[in-house]
Amino acid sequence: MLRAIGLTVFASVFLLNLSALAQTADTPYPRMAALDQYLIADSNAEIDLAKSAAPKAISDSAEIMVLDREGYKTAVKGTNGFVCVVERSWTTTVDDPQFWNPKLRGPICFNAPAARTYLPITIAKTNLILAGKSKTQMAEAIQAAFDKKELPALEVGSMCYMLSKGGYLNDSAGRWHPHVMFFVPLTEAKAWGANLPGSPMIANEDSLDRLTIFMVPVSTWSDGTAADTAKN
Repeated sequence: MLRAIGLTVFASVFLLNLSALAQTADTPYPRMAALDQYLIADSNAEIDLAKSAAPKAISDSAEIMVLDREGYKTAVKGTNGFVCVVERSWTTTVDDPQFWNPKLRGPICFNAPAARTYLPITIAKTNLILAGKSKTQMAEAIQAAFDKKELPALEVGSMCYMLSKGGYLNDSAGRWHPHVMFFVPLTEAKAWGANLPGSPMIANEDSLDRLTIFMVPVSTWSDGTAADTAKN
């Protein structure tokens, strides 16, 4: 009987371990890591990484923001209306398994309309996360901010550059391809011919941010070197 009980307990523990392993595989980042893992200790390195999102003709005159323990701060004042930052993992969708991945670095450079009306979403999400909010609480707060018009309506012509060789967008794609993105009020991707076989345009309909993002891969990185189009 003791042997039978022992085998039963062993089997139960084994199954629980398998379940835990499966859950870990599905959610490799189940919770926020220590804040320091999301920060870049050298602010000059973060400035350079942010600037690498766009060609020098744009980024050399852009405002540059860096992230510290209090949120995003302006490190370099700009003159051309563009704002370059390095986004962190919590700017992805709340159902993304890598929402809490501390390795994610998304160098991105917004034009003036996007800096005025899309960047505030990134800043608001970041402030909520740094305040200790869960992803659910963050999402609820963002929705409430839209409803109260505390976040601006998306401005026509909003777009950005993501041309950095130094980016890390997720564990499977790494830096992915250099691309430009266009932000429009929430709409169906198929209405633009996006996400269709042979179409150069990829779209993501983001209900939380109340917009659709259209991504168009391009052939060169911000330094002018050719991209590896065979990757991903």
